[in-house]
Amino acid sequence: MAASSRAQVLRLYRALLRESQRFSGYNYRTYAIRRIRDAFRENKSIKDSEKIEELVNKAKENLEIIHRQAT
Repeated sequence: MAASSRAQVLRLYRALLRESQRFSGYNYRTYAIRRIRDAFRENKSIKDSEKIEELVNKAKENLEIIHRQAT
């Protein structure tokens, strides 16, 4: 993975975790954080750049969803 895409993925991971902290309900908050961590751990060994790009786009969509639901 190129350094720029690695940095992009890490920024996205942090943004997802940060946004998930805004859920008011404890159960929603812990579930979202657990799912984010599990998804990133599960996909950390992927080397195919097309697959990485697809997963990054999916994570960006999820970030928008979390942002809408947390506000």
